[in-house]
Amino acid sequence: MQRVTVTPGQGAPYDVVVGAGASGELAPIVAARVPAATHAVVVTDVTVGGTPWFSRLDPGLPFEVVTVEPGERAKTLGTLERLCGALARAGLARGDVVVAVGGGVVTDLAGFAAAVFHRGTAYVTVATSLLGQVDAAIGGKTGVNLAEGKNLVGAFWHPVGVVCDTSLLGTLPAREWASGRGEMAKYAFLGEPGLADLDIDDQVARCVARKAAFVAADEREEGPRALLNYGHTLGHALEAAALAHGADVRHGEAVAVGLRYAALLARRLGRIGDDGVGRHDEILGRFGLSGRLPAALTGLDPAELVTYMRRDKKAAHDLTFVLDGPRGPEVVHGVPVDEVRSALEELACT
Repeated sequence: MQRVTVTPGQGAPYDVVVGAGASGELAPIVAARVPAATHAVVVTDVTVGGTPWFSRLDPGLPFEVVTVEPGERAKTLGTLERLCGALARAGLARGDVVVAVGGGVVTDLAGFAAAVFHRGTAYVTVATSLLGQVDAAIGGKTGVNLAEGKNLVGAFWHPVGVVCDTSLLGTLPAREWASGRGEMAKYAFLGEPGLADLDIDDQVARCVARKAAFVAADEREEGPRALLNYGHTLGHALEAAALAHGADVRHGEAVAVGLRYAALLARRLGRIGDDGVGRHDEILGRFGLSGRLPAALTGLDPAELVTYMRRDKKAAHDLTFVLDGPRGPEVVHGVPVDEVRSALEELACT
């Protein structure tokens, strides 16, 4: 079992426990970090809640289970309202605890509910997807989507502990593995170049440690933490467009496309050359990813994608991207819209 400590600028440090069987650490975490709690509400989705191992989950307190629908379409203000109502009906007090059990959608939703219920309730995360374990469950960013874009409403609210039980990943379908690897590939460009060669426990622990370092340096994403959005400007735009058009696109799949797109855009701006684009293709390939537009997203209107990209949280009334360059990935503001469109055309043709 590996432990990585996250030290936010505000709030108490907390541990992320990584390894097969780590879900057995849930009750000790609750007892140590929320000692006054007498009741818990476990939030999960209907898919995770139906797995055999879920019945063995033990927060060490009397608890109720609240389920939400699976998938990105559940990340709405309407679901948040229903979830907070369920916490109230369960009689959850401010000193009690929410336990988020699931992938990134569940942890974003349950974490946001914990942040606003009683103006702040403790929560613990049991991340069950590869995407959740390497990224979404770490760092205290919670939120929901609007029709206008991804994660536009949310709060910074850190869990008191995170459990990444790698034995739970064995039942994930292929697309969920690909989604998690899209986020893993991002870390390969942010200081973990050998990530693809490690076993799963070490991959998760290294990603968690890298993200923890960014969070410690910049909790509120006002500086270097923005680099963690590498590949996400187009990635989030693709997800928003997919939701608008009824297409099925996973977060990590969109991020992988966004990483390749960022390389093409960086080349158009003279920040990298052909070798830099080739490096992106090589790293994506090592994670089993092509970075090319999935069939469900071909034919999207570039103007629609540009509109979504302008709403990206990094943007300052402009088009802002994390782009590779001589000093590695950097936040680049004021990218010309003509270059953004040309890079989209290039992506669609390759």
